[in-house]
Formats: sequence, structure tokens, C-alpha cells
Amino acid sequence: MQTMKCFLSFLLLPAFAFGGIWPDNFGAFHRTAVMSVEVSDRPLWDEYGFQQAEQAEYESGVQKFTASAYRLQDSTGALAAFEWQRPADAKPSKVAKLAVETPGSLMLAHGNYVLVFKGYKPNVGEIDALYQTLPSLDQSQLPALSGYLPPDQMVANSERYVTGPVGLQKFGSGIPPSTAAFHMGAEAQLARFRAAGGELGLAIFSYPTPQIARERLVDFQRISGAMAKRAGPLVAVILSPASPDDAERLLAKVRYEPAITWNERVPTARDNIGNLVINAFELIGILLGFFIVAGLFYGGIRAFLRRGGPGGEADRMITLHLSDQ
Repeated sequence: MQTMKCFLSFLLLPAFAFGGIWPDNFGAFHRTAVMSVEVSDRPLWDEYGFQQAEQAEYESGVQKFTASAYRLQDSTGALAAFEWQRPADAKPSKVAKLAVETPGSLMLAHGNYVLVFKGYKPNVGEIDALYQTLPSLDQSQLPALSGYLPPDQMVANSERYVTGPVGLQKFGSGIPPSTAAFHMGAEAQLARFRAAGGELGLAIFSYPTPQIARERLVDFQRISGAMAKRAGPLVAVILSPASPDDAERLLAKVRYEPAITWNERVPTARDNIGNLVINAFELIGILLGFFIVAGLFYGGIRAFLRRGGPGGEADRMITLHLSDQ
């Protein structure tokens, strides 16, 4: 009997292992199958912090669709995977900040997840409901590096986020990993741009401090045919441009604007001088009323005692009549 239980547990183990991301129901659809996903190019996935991938099939009547989920370590890894896996012909979608769609699919990144729907495009309400069920959801902020790419003349869907040497070899092989120095905390955002002399490949590397960026700039400038410039903790590089003038104009558009956080106390009603004066007068009124009532009460007690109340004789004033002496 014990052997049979172990055997059944072994058969059910895949269902429990692979059923952890997609819910049983999605809007009007119910889940009919769930399975794990074997990713290709595993070294790059691992560099992005890959944790789990799961695919589910849903149906409602005759309508069916397939949904795939990829869970990464953090939002940076999800952004990198999203830019990498995004179809080249995809168009922006309004269902999420990072979302694109094709005629038959929808792809989005949220937190540390990349979600792909094929055969059905969920609406915003369905997507928001799904967010509430995602296990181990990390909603850390997206890296600010992608915001420094010049928006003009950028080739659609050409952005690639790089967090290590594997991604650099795949998307920017002309730059040696030792020059990028990922061990110093570097990350990079790559993209391609249209120019009169031909397309340009721009890579922007971010470092923890401007001092490190200044040191790295020297090594980038040693790459044959490279044009590089520093802006704060950023180093922008263009390799072997067909037109140096086009490259110079593109590099000039890379500007670093530091994000300053100003912790300012929010004024309250107590900070209003008018309210302060009014409250002071109210306090004075309360104190005056208290003293008047207390005085009347004390005076009444004294009058009562002088009119022969208990202890009236003892309360009388003693006079010495010294003027009669």
C-alpha cells in the first residue's frame, strides 16, 4: 500500500510542480492543461536571473488560447528578457507600461514576470486580476538607464538590455567584457538608430559612480574605431560608425540628468499661522471660563460659611483693634 502511495505521488508531482503560476480560471476561461517550458539559450536566461517558466492552455466554449509565463529574479531581468523576446514587428500596447502586441499575440512585462498570450489578448481588467495571483512577485523599480536612449530615429524594438558578458557577446560583441567591467556593477542599454550615413549601434553603460565611468572611458576609447563619451556615471559608445559626423550628433544627445530626491515635510493644519492664533484664543477662553467658574464656586463656599454654615465661627476674620490702644 505504501509503495502504491509513493507511486501515485510520483505521478502527481509534475502537476504540483508546474501548476504554480497560472490560475485555474482566467476571466471567462478555465485552464485545461499546464506544463513547464524548456527555454533555449539558457546561459543568457540565467544571466537575467531566470527562475521558472510555465505554459497553460485555456478555453471557453470553442475559443482557446495559450499563455506562457517567465519568472525572473527581479524587474531588471524581466525588462531584459522582454526586450530580447519581443517580436521585431510588434506594436506598442496600452494594457501595461511594457507591453507589445502582434495580430495574434500579446506580450508584456510586469515586475519580475514576462507574460505571453497567443490566440487571445486580455483586457486591462483581466491583466490586473492576474497580477494579484502571481506568486513571488517582485515589483522593484525598473532601471532608469533605458530612459537615456535618444528617442529620435530609434529603430523600433531594437533595444537590448545587458547585465553581463553573455548578453554583451550576443548583442554587442565588438566590446570586450573586460572593458565593460561588469564586476564593477555595470549594466548597459543598447539600441540601433537610423542616420543619413547608415544605421548606428549605440551602447550606453551605467556605472555606480562618475569616477568609475571616467576610468572606463579610457578603455572604451582604446577600442579600434570606437567613438565614446562620458556623461556623469554613463559611458556612451558607438562602434565603427559609417559616418563619424552622424555618430557625433547621436552621442551629443546622450545627456545625464541626475534624479534628486528631496525629502520635504508636508505642511499640516498646525503649520497655518491663522489656525495657531485661533487655537491660542480658544485656549485662553477655556482657561478664563475655568477660572471664572472656579472663582464663583470658591466665593459661594465662602459666603455660605460666613452665613452660619458649618464651621462659620471658625472662618471669621480675627481683628486686633490696635488703634484703640
